[in-house]
Amino acid sequence: MTIPFEPRLIDRHFADFIARHSGAMEHDALRLVVARLSAAVGEGHTCLDLHECAGLAFEWEGCLTELPSFRELYRHLKSLPTVASAGERKPLVLDDAGRLYLYRYWRYEQELARMVLDMAADDGVVVDEGLLGEGLQRLFAENRDDDGEDFQKIAASLVVHKRFAVICGAPGTGKTSTVVKILALLQEQAQAQAQGRPLRIALAAPTGKAAARLKHSLTLLQERLATSDAIKSVIPQEVTTLHRLLGSVTGSVRFRHSALNQLPFDMVVLDEASMVSLPLMAKLVTALKPAARLLLLGDRDQLASVEAGAVLGDICSSADASASSLLAGSLVELQKNYRFAADSTIAALSRAVNLGQSSSALALFGEERDAGVVLCPLPSPDKLKQSLSRVVIEGYRSCFEALTPGEALERFERFRILCALREGVYGVTGINALVETILHAEGVLDPALRWYRGRPLLVTANDYPMQLFNGDIGMVFPDTAQGGATRVFFPASDGGLRAVAPERLVQHETAFAMTVHKSQGSEFDRVLLILPPRDSDLLSRELLYTAITRARHRVEIWGSEGGFSAAVKRKTQRASGLQDALTVGVSSRP
Repeated sequence: MTIPFEPRLIDRHFADFIARHSGAMEHDALRLVVARLSAAVGEGHTCLDLHECAGLAFEWEGCLTELPSFRELYRHLKSLPTVASAGERKPLVLDDAGRLYLYRYWRYEQELARMVLDMAADDGVVVDEGLLGEGLQRLFAENRDDDGEDFQKIAASLVVHKRFAVICGAPGTGKTSTVVKILALLQEQAQAQAQGRPLRIALAAPTGKAAARLKHSLTLLQERLATSDAIKSVIPQEVTTLHRLLGSVTGSVRFRHSALNQLPFDMVVLDEASMVSLPLMAKLVTALKPAARLLLLGDRDQLASVEAGAVLGDICSSADASASSLLAGSLVELQKNYRFAADSTIAALSRAVNLGQSSSALALFGEERDAGVVLCPLPSPDKLKQSLSRVVIEGYRSCFEALTPGEALERFERFRILCALREGVYGVTGINALVETILHAEGVLDPALRWYRGRPLLVTANDYPMQLFNGDIGMVFPDTAQGGATRVFFPASDGGLRAVAPERLVQHETAFAMTVHKSQGSEFDRVLLILPPRDSDLLSRELLYTAITRARHRVEIWGSEGGFSAAVKRKTQRASGLQDALTVGVSSRP
């Protein structure tokens, strides 16, 4: 079988560079392997597993190249001067399992695994068990899961005892409410210590949107905590983006905080950890000071980061691999869902998708318009506008009838169109254009005006001077405090709004429709998910699960039963050596 391969320009250039410095420019096989490694990193893998490509034929650059057997390919690569051996630092690394890496990604995996294992193995945490027991009883109500266990209480006890911990769970399982109680328990422990100094705790999330949601939830929960006012006063109030926490330097991939300038915190709590890439997670753990704690929160079944790595999934899989592993005692998965009723079709659909049970998932879709989950045929391109009109007017018209920007933003968060693809008729760009056309016909906006009243905007790049972050949602609205001047209003950290002049915005796009990836960290009352007509490797159970769990009350999916079933059966696998490194220990080479 011949496999077509269309590398990017950067993949070709990198392959040529390695071939030149390997003294093997004439070896098409080497160029092919390196180009595939570069392309794999661009697709989210951290390495190229030679077992997956050895012995296969690839059509690329107008010719056919057949790779040798695994043993021959491994031996040839190992002999090259560009491939690292023990103690060396070279562009490529080939490990004993046959995984080929770019050096920096191998180093990221090794550093992250070593730091995580060191934290997990640290048994030097001092705990006042009597105080902890009393605090657990006081802070946690009797909310046992179906099997009689109170996993929130178990998670809290684990975090107090550990320097490294992971709390996983689907949306609605109480991760945030558990964390605010954990923070109270930790500060109570610190208060009881001889010095009585409160812990310095940083709360972070990958995006500004996720950070704002965490802050809002913590603020609501904190007041109701069954603890003293003194303890409440030392629970952190602010949540920052991970980039801001590390001190992102404008125009650079470096951060101010690193192993040479470590973070000043005793503990870092990172929400939505599934969205964090391998390089960023490695930079976080190496910036922690000695004896600092790290708590990761997230949903292991959601889409992994857009960039390389599936860190949260690899950590959880390593913890699952062996009951005797160091990480087995660092993970708690919350089970009981407090958002959905036991008979919720959204919850049932998300479970069936997550388990890869396509028949069970299809059986849950209702035919009534008010059903919790609905699967409708995908309209043809010429019928798409007509089909969208009802949904768009019902979902977005009220935003343009709002009298204030705050009211418009609140209404906008009730509904969202999610797309699997970015480009094309059924992608974000095509759907956003259609939505504007539909609303223009309704007389509520004029797309000829760039900054029309009610235009929703999604920030797509971090701008630290402006305090705008990738994932932030804003709304164009007249500013009555400035004589009706056009401004873009964003939720502020204090619960209010902040107005930004449109010309000062960083990269942004219209946000009636957004990709499923961009929706992570958000919640809406209703969701419309549009699947493309042709099957694609991008359509996976993780994508479906992420989209479905964005909705509180209703999910409508446009696509075929066959396409939906294929996506349910397709589980995303990212090539990585992190799970092995966490399970069997880090490598001593190169």
